Amino acid sequence: MEPPADVAAALRDERGAVLRHRLLVHDGDPVELSWSYYPSSIAAGTPLAGRGRIRGGVPQVLADLGHPQRQFTDRVSVRPPTTEEAEGLGLPEGVPVFRQFRVIYSDDMRPVEVSVLIKGGHRYELVYHQDVAG
Repeated sequence: MEPPADVAAALRDERGAVLRHRLLVHDGDPVELSWSYYPSSIAAGTPLAGRGRIRGGVPQVLADLGHPQRQFTDRVSVRPPTTEEAEGLGLPEGVPVFRQFRVIYSDDMRPVEVSVLIKGGHRYELVYHQDVAG
């Protein structure tokens, strides 16, 4: 598939991507909408291109393919939900969403996954920790 422009740019304009779309549920409540994109050159013909759960998880598949996850960068923003997001997450009126744009890199800073995660603002708290050398 042709990914959205921001995803394509993060994947460094690789030709096409494989998309996995999920709704995460906790205790019966929808808590996150997730769209994860993988470069077609890595994911085509692998479990990443399938529809079901992946035994061992995505990090294991990427590592088995020679692309272990080494680091990631997150961009987090807050905004009103779209109608699709509000309905999919069952959001109360007026609740904003967190939009997390995550790029996961393998060796040589090669992007191997880009995820767009939408979370109801009433269910999440962001916590950051940084050790500062002194």
